[in-house]
Amino acid sequence: MRAFWDARAREDAFYFVDNRLRYRDPDLDEFWAGGQEVMDILCGEFGVAVEASDTAIEIGCGVGRITRVLAGRASRVVALDVSDQMLRRARALNPDCDNVQWLLGDGASLTGVDDACGDVLVSQVVFQHIPHPSITLGYVREIGRVLKPGGWAVIQVSNDPATHRPRTPLHRRLRALAGLAPLGSGHPAWLGSSVDLGDVAAAAGDGGLDVERVWGEGAQFCQLLLRKGPGSAR
Repeated sequence: MRAFWDARAREDAFYFVDNRLRYRDPDLDEFWAGGQEVMDILCGEFGVAVEASDTAIEIGCGVGRITRVLAGRASRVVALDVSDQMLRRARALNPDCDNVQWLLGDGASLTGVDDACGDVLVSQVVFQHIPHPSITLGYVREIGRVLKPGGWAVIQVSNDPATHRPRTPLHRRLRALAGLAPLGSGHPAWLGSSVDLGDVAAAAGDGGLDVERVWGEGAQFCQLLLRKGPGSAR
């Protein structure tokens, strides 16, 4: 996955964080405002808030669009990404975020993040790109490891298998080869996979987490609120 996302970061990092943007011609004001909007919607929908004393963790930070928001609300942020190139851009684009630890992930775990260190964890439009659901479920167990008792996580997963079937038409593939459209749309690291919500609940339980709420069941952009039990040792 690292090679794929490093290549996408070099191609057009902003587009591959938010593919609603114009390819190779992003509106950067819109891009950065989108991070604030996402966090406001999620916190409002689930009735949670990032407190000034919190340590926040982000899985799949990309160039730091949501990281920047977390850094403005939390005391400390640990921001992981599998791509060296994305992290390089994140550091350059967010020079004032001196409370952020930018951490290169291994694409399968939260290795490098301490046990029970986080009050808050966020991951958006990341797990839907993971090629196999078992990896996503492994991350869910890891979320239980890194959250403090009582800590919460809001994560987005895909719960729609149809979304992940290859369907790039020939003319789009040809445009991509000519540099006029994004490359990699048929790659497993872009197509990703969906997860069964029952499997997610089981993995959450393994990690000492409760699934408090699901928003968007059956959809690609399915949001889950997970919380670490107050007495959980995991």
